[in-house]
Amino acid sequence: MENSKPNYRPVIGLALVSLILCGLFFPLLITGIAQIVFPNQANGDLAKLHGHTIGSYLIDNNFTLPVFFHARNESSVLTASASSVDPDITLSQAYSQIPRISQATGIPPSNLTSIVNGNVEGTFWIFGSPYVNVLKLNLILINEYPAVYKNHTA
Repeated sequence: MENSKPNYRPVIGLALVSLILCGLFFPLLITGIAQIVFPNQANGDLAKLHGHTIGSYLIDNNFTLPVFFHARNESSVLTASASSVDPDITLSQAYSQIPRISQATGIPPSNLTSIVNGNVEGTFWIFGSPYVNVLKLNLILINEYPAVYKNHTA
């Protein structure tokens, strides 16, 4: 009876080929396609203020001061996002923050309501609810009311 040693070479070879294909080639291919087809989103959809990158429209930017819209409504336990990094809020969440922002900044509630209403983003046809992007709203506030926000932006 012959004693044969196990041959691990095919297994190791397959693992290396899989690692190179799935761990290197495929991600680079998809990243390259994304750079061509969706360059802004592939790079994070970054927002700039006065030439400096300040955040991304694609994730929550964690605004906490009372003069800004917040992605997480303090009084709401349930949010639309399970990941808690969603940058968007429902219209009712935006409207509920208007009194706080108005009181903290002196901006009339009607002006804040107009900003919210002017930046509603829809969803495809009947799927989903209208929403607003928190970073977009806050950048509009900073740009439209520079005297109010001069101490909150650097």
